Amino acid sequence: MQFFALLTRNTAKFSDADFAPLLPGEAEQRRTLYAEGAVRQVWNRGDIPGSGMMFEATDDAEVRGHLGTLPLVKAGMMDVAAIVLLNPYPGFGPKR
Repeated sequence: MQFFALLTRNTAKFSDADFAPLLPGEAEQRRTLYAEGAVRQVWNRGDIPGSGMMFEATDDAEVRGHLGTLPLVKAGMMDVAAIVLLNPYPGFGPKR
């Protein structure tokens, strides 16, 4: 199943200088999750600091487990705003 996770940086408590040392490890862990097939795509948010991540997982708990491996999430610097199960859009199916 596919899930979309919406993440926000906790900029109320942390400055850009606080985030900077963790960003290389964050990028590396996201690449690892991608290489393992857990993450399909990653986007930077255009509205506020944060990201969106498309996951391939069996359930919400598995997605949360993957997110828990991210350095920014571990440090409490990135909040999980939402995890949404995505269902196939039926409008592209066969015509009846």
